[in-house]
Amino acid sequence: MRYTRSILFAIIAVIGVSVIGVNAQNYAAKATPRSVEEQVYKRLLYVTDYSVFDHITYQIKGSSVILGGKVYSLGTSRRAAAAVKDIPGVSEVVNNIDELPPSPIDDRIRREAYASFVSRGPARYFSEIGPDVRIIVERGRITLEGYVTYESDKNLLNILANGVSGAFGVTNNLVVGKRSY
Repeated sequence: MRYTRSILFAIIAVIGVSVIGVNAQNYAAKATPRSVEEQVYKRLLYVTDYSVFDHITYQIKGSSVILGGKVYSLGTSRRAAAAVKDIPGVSEVVNNIDELPPSPIDDRIRREAYASFVSRGPARYFSEIGPDVRIIVERGRITLEGYVTYESDKNLLNILANGVSGAFGVTNNLVVGKRSY
């Protein structure tokens, strides 16, 4: 009787552990798109060298994450792809991020635009981690990407960007409103 009870207990324990393991696997496989989107967003925020001068976009299509945008720091695109590839529910990462070519003229424009925005404009959009506004400079052209709270902030940043000496043009892609994942 004791032997039968021990065997029965062992069988119940094995079945219990296997059911728990199956449920955990099913939970990981069924990650919701919203949670995957939030995780991609949060992981990208902490990519090394991802700064105010970089802009990374992403799309989630099924279990694939498609990265886009432009980065100033070399290697940032590879680090961004590596940061999101091991998120549960992501099976493929397509890295379409462009690395901006090195240019002393563009570097000067970046520094001048940033200094102007922080000293004369709404500095709150330029935090060190996860700035709301991104400054992309390519071949002397400034592109503003991101989110601002007020239309007046969008217009002020546009005016300040147009005042940067040596800039050939400004594209203002700022969105008024709250950032969503």
